[in-house]
Amino acid sequence: MSKENIKIGLAYVLICLLWGSTWMVIRIGLETLTPMIYAGTRFLLASIFIYIIMRMRGTKLQKDKASLNLYWIMGIFSFVIPFWLVYWAEQFIPSGLTSIIFAVYPFFVIIFTRIIIKDEKIGPYKIIGVLLGFLGIIIIFMRDISIDFSSSFWGMLAILSSAVIQAAIAVIIKKYGKHLNPLSMNFVPVLLGGTIMVILGFIAEDYTTWIFNQQAILSIAYLAFFGTVVTFTTFYWLMQRISVVILSLSTFITPIIAVFLGWFILHEKLSALTLLGSSLVLIGILFANFRGLKNYFLSRHKKVQNTV
Repeated sequence: MSKENIKIGLAYVLICLLWGSTWMVIRIGLETLTPMIYAGTRFLLASIFIYIIMRMRGTKLQKDKASLNLYWIMGIFSFVIPFWLVYWAEQFIPSGLTSIIFAVYPFFVIIFTRIIIKDEKIGPYKIIGVLLGFLGIIIIFMRDISIDFSSSFWGMLAILSSAVIQAAIAVIIKKYGKHLNPLSMNFVPVLLGGTIMVILGFIAEDYTTWIFNQQAILSIAYLAFFGTVVTFTTFYWLMQRISVVILSLSTFITPIIAVFLGWFILHEKLSALTLLGSSLVLIGILFANFRGLKNYFLSRHKKVQNTV
């Protein structure tokens, strides 16, 4: 296995682990802060971290017309709207139902890829892998599903809208953002998103309820650096190297990470359904990567034969 493939594998595992941990940290911060100001301060702090890293690495901000257009699109549709929708929706629907609805993300990635990136192949193994992964998520959270359409409908619609928007943006970035440095690609959209959300937080939310205590500050710092700087920069780096459909399957893994962290740290119960569903998700990811794994093992077999 080449060094590049090892880096890709480690990077994929990294974003799954970190994004899986953010659900628990977000819950901590929401105890003392409202959603918009919480997310906004997270992104503003993240933009400061990214700027410092860019200065240390000597990374220049790309300012061509195509890059500037992408920055605005990503700032609004990758951060402000989808994150606001998710935070708002979680006031009305349980986290299990949220995970299942957002798990439609890979399906819409496939649809938008078919429309926007016509030369990217989406074979039957990828489709089967996505279906198995989605089934696994349903099994994991099926006991937590309680749907009251009278009070949950708009929350469910918000989560679905967030998934659709983020799927479309991921495919757009895949097609038009190949020239962007991952740090540059992250900095401006995060800065724009954070600024807009903080302003909206002051306008639309009750600032008298904000309590920036130690747990709130630590959660913001963790989400800013690990949950935004490291994850999104790594995500954009991966997007330039692997299929956007394969990358979207990380959506299935993050809820599993969150469940296992809840079991390990918060001593929450780990059921047989969780283990079964997690197994299906992993099998689905193997199916989605079947062609790549097949080619890898065939090439290894040929090398062994040539050396004999």
